[in-house]
Amino acid sequence: MAEGGNIIMQLTGGEVTIKLRPDLAPNHVARISQLVSDGFYDGIVFHRVIDGFMAQTGDPTGTGMGGSGQKLAAEFSREPHKRGTVSMARAADPDSADSQFFICFDDAGYLDGQYTVWGEVTNGMEHVDKIKRGEPVVDPDHIISMKLSDG
Repeated sequence: MAEGGNIIMQLTGGEVTIKLRPDLAPNHVARISQLVSDGFYDGIVFHRVIDGFMAQTGDPTGTGMGGSGQKLAAEFSREPHKRGTVSMARAADPDSADSQFFICFDDAGYLDGQYTVWGEVTNGMEHVDKIKRGEPVVDPDHIISMKLSDG
């Protein structure tokens, strides 16, 4: 994926633009882009959404335990976790990220250097703010579709 590429994520409330950051995490951007191209994320729910923290998605089982079946080696950076940051979820093992990711509602500096940042919301954060909260979420919101875009 070329520098400056985006993902357009369609939510019930509207469209969200995520700027890809291959400069920070080239392998994660390549894998997420492949999953997006394959339609992997279409229809997947936001299974863990914590007010003031983040909205997590990317698990086809909706439980927080599933993924695509392909683990990725960590690509940690100095990029701060701030409002609109898109970063990989993982288990205790730093190299356990798969397909699950989260979008930060607010600054979360305590995550810096421990999770792989691969994108940032550049438009539509107001739609992310409206995602239904819960841990787990009852009757969760879902991703209608995710598509790659050059501009």
